Amino acid sequence: MLSGLIGRKLGMTQVTESTGIVRAATVIQLGPCAVTQIKTAATDGYDAVQVSFGRRRISRVSGPLRGHYAKAEVAPGVKLGEFARRGEGEIKPGQNIAAADVFKAGDRVDVSGSSKGRGYAGVIRRHHFAGFPGSRGTHEYFRHGGSIGNRSYPGRVRKGMRMAGQLGNEGATVLNLRVLEILPDDNAILVSGAVPGADGAMVVVCHSAKERVRQAEAANG
Repeated sequence: MLSGLIGRKLGMTQVTESTGIVRAATVIQLGPCAVTQIKTAATDGYDAVQVSFGRRRISRVSGPLRGHYAKAEVAPGVKLGEFARRGEGEIKPGQNIAAADVFKAGDRVDVSGSSKGRGYAGVIRRHHFAGFPGSRGTHEYFRHGGSIGNRSYPGRVRKGMRMAGQLGNEGATVLNLRVLEILPDDNAILVSGAVPGADGAMVVVCHSAKERVRQAEAANG
């Protein structure tokens, strides 16, 4: 059907497997996503399916987006995303795609979202610096970052220098998680482990890139 769907992280729980092993799991409300546009190489230069997740008040949507949703006869959504086709199933604008249409128990997935914002942080918390010795003459310099350059050369601070600053609130992806269970009545899935973001945050769940590469290599011998 599609290579992925847009969803919302609901929270974490634990699942006991038949072998007695207890695993941490995350519940993700995944769809139903409405198809808003079918992109083709002839008209857009590439093939993809654009879908919308959630509902938004019409007053919160710009004029061009209102027309875009109206053309597909879809209610305005919270987030738009594009995914590649998988398989030969028919897809048309306005169609609703549920989690069970895209994923099944045992699949490997990659989950992308925005990590929790931790505010302004120092180098020890942000970059795991060791800090300075607690004795031997160290004075008021225990958690500092140390030297950041040289006066004569290069005479500036190099780009990418690890320093204090904003921690979190940036794009993050967790790879190769296993789908433990599909909950079709709740439009949700259970995936092993943790995923980026706070409860209620938007996430994108796609079939694992590593698994696709592994399958392609197996097919090619």
